[in-house]
Amino acid sequence: MVVLRREIGDVLRDARQRQGRTLREVSSAARVSLGYLSEVERGQKEASSELLASICDALDVPMSLVLREVSDRIAVAEGFQIPDTIPADFVSGLLARGDRAGLRRETERADLAPVG
Repeated sequence: MVVLRREIGDVLRDARQRQGRTLREVSSAARVSLGYLSEVERGQKEASSELLASICDALDVPMSLVLREVSDRIAVAEGFQIPDTIPADFVSGLLARGDRAGLRRETERADLAPVG
C-alpha cells in the first residue's frame, strides 16, 4: 500500500541528498528540529503544508515539483503511465515572471522537458 507521507519523505530526502546537504543544514534553514525533519523524511510524521513549504524553501525546490514527483511515484505504484514532460504553459509562466533560475532548476532534470 502506498502511504503519502512516506512518498513525500522519500522525495524530500532524495532532493536533500542530491544537493549533498545534511539533515542538520536543512533543518536549520527550514527552522524545524533535526529529529522532526528526520521523521518526516522517513515517513513517520505527516508534514503540514506550512512545514512542507518551509522544507521546500530550505531546499530551494518548488513545492509544486516535490508534489509532482510524489504524484508520479504514486501513479507508478498504482500502475499508471505518466508523461515525462513539463507543460508548455508552466514554462511560459516561469519565463513571464523572469524566473530563469527556476526554469533552469525545473529543466535540469533529464526526465523533464518542456512541451508545446
